[in-house]
This record gives sequence, structure tokens and C-alpha cells, in this order.
Amino acid sequence: MRILLVNHYAGSPAHGMEFRPYYLAREWVRAGHQVTIVAASYSHVRAVQPEMAGTPREELIDGIRYRWLPTPHYAGNGVGRLRNILSFLRQLRADAWRLTRELRPDAVIASSTYPMDIWVAKKLAGLAKAKLVYEVHDLWPLSLIELSGMSPRHPFAMLCGKAEADAYRDADVVVSMLPCVHEHMASRGLNLKKLHIVPNGFAPEEWQGQSAPLGATLAAHLDAERAAGRLIVGYAGSMGLPNALDVLLDAAAKLRDAPLSFVLVGSGHEAMRLADRAQAEGLTHVRFFAPIPKPQIPTLLAHFDIAYIGWQRTPIYRFGIAPNKLIDYLMAGRAVLHSVEAGNDPVAEAGAGLTVAPQDPEAVAQGLLKLAALSPDERAAMGERGRAFAMGHHAYPVLAERFVQALA
Repeated sequence: MRILLVNHYAGSPAHGMEFRPYYLAREWVRAGHQVTIVAASYSHVRAVQPEMAGTPREELIDGIRYRWLPTPHYAGNGVGRLRNILSFLRQLRADAWRLTRELRPDAVIASSTYPMDIWVAKKLAGLAKAKLVYEVHDLWPLSLIELSGMSPRHPFAMLCGKAEADAYRDADVVVSMLPCVHEHMASRGLNLKKLHIVPNGFAPEEWQGQSAPLGATLAAHLDAERAAGRLIVGYAGSMGLPNALDVLLDAAAKLRDAPLSFVLVGSGHEAMRLADRAQAEGLTHVRFFAPIPKPQIPTLLAHFDIAYIGWQRTPIYRFGIAPNKLIDYLMAGRAVLHSVEAGNDPVAEAGAGLTVAPQDPEAVAQGLLKLAALSPDERAAMGERGRAFAMGHHAYPVLAERFVQALA
């Protein structure tokens, strides 16, 4: 097949997030398909932006053709980001005739978190007589309304709502990363025969062989805590309000006398405040470290005895969750303490740890004590079940084939 994937925020190993478009496309290329990704030159989630000279630029990355459209920089979620989105969509629409004549795609995938790219993707698919595919990352505008407090009558929410309804009506195939969306999508007009679930995933080769060593300071701390007889409770990832790290600190305060060491690695809007809070409250058994390069993640996770992931208690998670860092925890073979209430629970499905109520420090503290009381072999058995679950359900070769089967 010839696949044209539109993802405003697409990245690569050289650029950083988003990784999903790259990993799916790489597997499709390996299977013999031709793939072009069209993305914006500037994205707030990308660590390294492509070098641009004011005009569209193309490059080949691991057999994937990337076409970067020059878009303005922005900060935050205000007018600047909207201007960036509109610039990207306007250029893509203007490029539609040339792209479709040159690429002759069999499938056009609209996959840009926000749903408005479906309008341009529909034009591309129509010109090419290709299948139109809508890939759902988050349920916009519902996520904006329930998580960010945006009014349903806000013009942007109404714009997203119109695009979402059009996508469900016009797409030949809808692919969702979230597993429990059927009722919502049907209520918005989707014929559920079009719907396929393809969750987030991981690249198996990144978990093979020797992983990169940690920096000296982090490695020394982990070794010292282990030598002192303490179990490592670890967290690796973004530090924002949705990650419920205040709840973890509340639990750590309750466990001052337990032989546990809390190690949090990452960055985000809440990182400095959380670190200041731990210091102000004298939580000497809690340490924060800056984010580490992706190749070091398997090494870091191997030091954890218990891996923590938490969520806020919010209705939006009734549609399911698909967190990348949980997949990392499972692939690392760690016993997981999962603080969540959602439509799905991969930890419980895999038997890879213990699930407790969200936003409940006492439940988190008791859950950590229960996992700590297990023998190393019992925690290792949980980890092995989690790894097997990830290999069977979340490896990108599996997901890429599932996605292509949906197109067929």
C-alpha cells in the first residue's frame, strides 16, 4: 500500500515525540509499504525541530518520507497554537493536488490529536480515490471540556465538535488508541463497524541487548539506597497535574519509617514545585532527578523494585487509558502500583502488580507496603506476566499489522 499519514506533531528518534507515527510507519515500510508523513515544522512536544528555511522540506528517515511544512512557533495553548494549526492545515490543503498526484496514496490517515485535519484529509483522499482513516488519540472536544474546564460553547470546542462528527460520518475507518470509546462514538454518529482499537506500543529492539548506562549521580544514588537495604519505588515520566504525583508524595510522607526510597525521574510543569514540596516537608527518602535520554530508560527501570503510575479521578478515563510509560514499566518486568479508576486497567489484565483507588494517599501507601512485603521472586513473577502481556498486545510489529488489517 501507499500510505499518507497526516500528523501535525509527528517526530522521530532524531526529533523526539510524537513517536507513534514513526514506529508504525517504520513497521509498514519494513513490510513493503510506502509511507509519507506530513508534519508541522514546529511542535511543542518535539525535543528537536527540523531545520527549515521558510519553505516545505522533505527528508528520508529509516525509509519513511517526511514532508515538513513551515509553521510559526508558539508557547502554551493560546492564539499562537491556533495560528500554528491553521497554518499547517492551510498549507496542506494548498499542497493537496501535488501530493496526491505524486504519491497516489491508497490510504490517507488523519492523526493530529486535534480533529480538524479530517477536513483536509478528506480532500486528499477524495482526489486520490483513497480510503479515509481517522485516528483518535484523545476525545476532542470532550477532553478539553472535562480535563481543562473549557466551556462546551467555547468556539474552539464547537469547532472540534463539528470536526469530530464529520470524521465519524466521513471516514471509511476509525482507529482509536482508547479501548472503551464505542458508546461515545456511536452517540456522535459513528457506525461501529468502522471502529478498530489499536493501542499505544513499544519497539521490541529497544529492549534487546545492553542498554545505555545511567549518569554517575543517579546511578550512585540508586546503588546507595540499595546498599542501605531500601526498596526503590520509582516513577519515570512527565510531571504534570494529570500524573497525580502529589498523591505519591502524600503516601511517601505516611511511609517515612518504611524501608522505601522514592526516586522520581522526569520533567514537567509541576517538577520544581513537587521537589520544593518534598524538601520543605523533610521527605529525605524522596529524590528528584532530571529526565534522562530514552536509551537509558531500560537501565533506570531495572533498578526499580516497584514502579508507580497514578491518575487523577476524572470521568474522561471511563473511555480507557493508553499510557506509554506503563508499557515501559511492563517491558522492564517491574511490579507496578497503579492508582487509577478507568474503563480499562492493563496492570490488572496482565496480573503485573496491584491497582488501588486514585487520589487516595492511604490506598497508595498500603498498596506499596503490600508489594514491598512480597518476596523478590513474587514481584519478579508479576513483572514477567507484565512483560508477556506487553509483548503480546503492545509491540509495534503487532500493532502495525493490526492497523493495516483495519485498512483492508
